[in-house]
Amino acid sequence: MSRMLKSGLIQMSLPEGTCGDGASADEVAATVEAMTAKHIPFIEDAGRQGVQVLCLQEVFNTPYFCPGQDSSWFAAAEPVPGPATERMAEYARRFGMVIVVPVYERETAGILYNTAAVIDADGSYLGKYRKTHIPQVAGFWEKYFFRPGNLGYPVFDTAFGRIGVYICYDRHFPEGARALGLAGAEIVYNPSATVAGLSDHLWTIEQPAHAVANGYFMGCINRVGTEKPWNLGSFYGSSYFVSPRGEIVAQASKDQDELLVADLDLGMIDEVRSVWQFYRDRRPEAYDGLVKP
Repeated sequence: MSRMLKSGLIQMSLPEGTCGDGASADEVAATVEAMTAKHIPFIEDAGRQGVQVLCLQEVFNTPYFCPGQDSSWFAAAEPVPGPATERMAEYARRFGMVIVVPVYERETAGILYNTAAVIDADGSYLGKYRKTHIPQVAGFWEKYFFRPGNLGYPVFDTAFGRIGVYICYDRHFPEGARALGLAGAEIVYNPSATVAGLSDHLWTIEQPAHAVANGYFMGCINRVGTEKPWNLGSFYGSSYFVSPRGEIVAQASKDQDELLVADLDLGMIDEVRSVWQFYRDRRPEAYDGLVKP
């Protein structure tokens, strides 16, 4: 049976004139405000188009500051729920739209996470996912900024369906993707920040594979542009939606700020799982070795 979901993804570049490493707390706050303000017209456009679930990119209201290791960016972290989620809740209520809000979270002094909050269509806060897998390689010094997530793999019952969240580097790990499917996710959003030459070959392989293996939709977001002063490389956009058959059903440009909107038939999940019985044929009693260190 057909069950349509209109979903949107926003990919965004960093505004000109924002600060880099060594910034004051006021400069960091101004950058957060500038990045948030740049998103607002796109969020409003999503609402006018009738988007039911909208997802923003990884740490949507800051640069991707992890090419450096500068403690000044700790000032960008905020409580969740907190200012960013409260602001996005206004748009959720206004448009009756679920919004996935990825931010830099401050739980308490020195305890910081890469987090995505989920706001329901009535503006209520449903909960959050904290990025589980944290890279620590040149250009991606994330362990300096983020603790590994400790909330497991929650699935959120929203006004328009059951959604899960995976964040960027998580996508290289099939275990969490399967956990989200077992918990009932119908669509999984993966907000990311990744540059050309590093992972573009994998970008349209891994996430369609998760969608096929688990029989759900995915919405995959990447930034665009080159962020100064780090100049890590070009964030290549190419955000997309993929179906449970592994088909990319809509894809954004490589180099433009963009709202990507697609109509997704969640009824396809039943159709696909009736053919490919991966959940029936799982052998969890045979997988003990997967969780050994």
